[in-house]
Amino acid sequence: MKPFVAAPRNRKWVLLALAALFFGGIVASFVLVESGWRPSATRNHGDLVSPMRAVRDVVLADADGRAVHFSAFRGKWTLLYFGSAECLKPCVDNLYKMRQVTAAQGVEAHRVQRVFVVTDPRARDLLHYTLAEYAGMSVLFGDPSSVQELAGQFRLAAGTPLDGLDRIYVVDPLGNFMMSYPADADPRGMNKDLTLLLRASQIG
Repeated sequence: MKPFVAAPRNRKWVLLALAALFFGGIVASFVLVESGWRPSATRNHGDLVSPMRAVRDVVLADADGRAVHFSAFRGKWTLLYFGSAECLKPCVDNLYKMRQVTAAQGVEAHRVQRVFVVTDPRARDLLHYTLAEYAGMSVLFGDPSSVQELAGQFRLAAGTPLDGLDRIYVVDPLGNFMMSYPADADPRGMNKDLTLLLRASQIG
């Protein structure tokens, strides 16, 4: 028995069907991406700042009173928190989240830094005991006008960090404020976002 050989016209339709199957997926993907659709797995958990804002330099001081330019933190991803030296539960919770999310980056953790700007230093002695649990975090102090100048650059619809929002702010390695998290943010979501940022970024 002779093997079956498709007629030229049939072969043409077979080739067209195969081409449609192959290119159809590409065209569908292109249309979905161009329309703004994204799979839920890539959805960020923080609140994006659009457009990003370049943070102007402000001079504060470290715990020993030495001048520190905020611009000195460029070059790494920065998790930033503003809070009173009294550091009540919302403050402690955020410092804990920042520490754990950074540590969770494993070998990439060196690309992330944590900064705590003290908005009211009157309970500075109490802060000393709190900070013992958070080694490696930069703690900055400043006169009210300097702290206000920095905090004002992180204003959102809800207000500024000085309004007791207890948010964590994310600054990219180029010094741009680009995302923030509310006080009740799930650290697992923060971890996923930071992991994706580090993976996608060629800087910091």
